[in-house]
Amino acid sequence: MDLLVATTALVQEASTEVFDFGLNKLGAALGAGLAIVGGGFGIGRLAQAAMEGMARQPEAAGDIRGGMILAAALIEGVTLLALITCILAIVL
Repeated sequence: MDLLVATTALVQEASTEVFDFGLNKLGAALGAGLAIVGGGFGIGRLAQAAMEGMARQPEAAGDIRGGMILAAALIEGVTLLALITCILAIVL
């Protein structure tokens, strides 16, 4: 009887570890997807605002373009950092 109880406890512990590990991977994959979608949405909104600004003031197009490129680079940097964090959560 004791052997049956010990075996049942080991199986339950092993299945819990496998289940928790699977949820970690799922959460990291969802986080990576959300980071990419959020970064794309942010850059899209940035480009929309820049195009509207250039259409309203064509003489300021150079300044607007420079600011847009800087902001897009910062958004991409944060998105890449989030993506790397999620990949490390899956690997480690």
